[in-house]
Amino acid sequence: MTKQQAINTIWEYMHLHHALKKADAIIVLGNRDIRVGAHAAQLWLDGWAPYLVCSGSGNIHNDKPGREQFVGSTEAEVFAAKAISMGVPESAIIVENQSQNTGQNYEFALQRLQEKGVNVQTLIAVQKPYMERRTYATGKIWLPDINLIVTSPPISLADYPNESNSVGEHWIHALVGDLQRIKEYPKKGFQIEQEMPDEVWEAFEYLVAEGYTNRLIV
Repeated sequence: MTKQQAINTIWEYMHLHHALKKADAIIVLGNRDIRVGAHAAQLWLDGWAPYLVCSGSGNIHNDKPGREQFVGSTEAEVFAAKAISMGVPESAIIVENQSQNTGQNYEFALQRLQEKGVNVQTLIAVQKPYMERRTYATGKIWLPDINLIVTSPPISLADYPNESNSVGEHWIHALVGDLQRIKEYPKKGFQIEQEMPDEVWEAFEYLVAEGYTNRLIV
């Protein structure tokens, strides 16, 4: 196995390839990739749901590289501003700017939707490409009876690294850390269990041995 083969294996496993369908709301979960917020806004503009929930504070991570555009604000507010610049009206945007992790993204966003009187039966969740599976696994803990569709910007693996996540190959560390969480978090009740092929875990072990350990949990 090579480094690129290991990355490819995990990248493909993380994609769920959910088909889009009309939903009651779109939620863009907190992260530092503005392309995710732009994709969520485009889904709203394309008519997939009447509401766009921009969720996430993320200020506990503002000391990390690549977060310059978020300092002094929150992930939710940056994504909301991006959506407005693309033509989404403020009346369609719900800003939830307190959550600090994926579980809270769902928990607090659902509260905001309920306050608006939105009865959510189908929800489109938008996140980074390599976080699709984790986003789904966490969402089904908080929203077990809701039809959850997870999607991400249609960015190829070759095109994914950019100025916000290429510093120190941050995104590879995050990719490895997210895979570990898919395996470990169900034991803590944070995510549902998911099948993981042996070759995917072998790819994880290879990248850990190569030093991609900055985002591992103890």
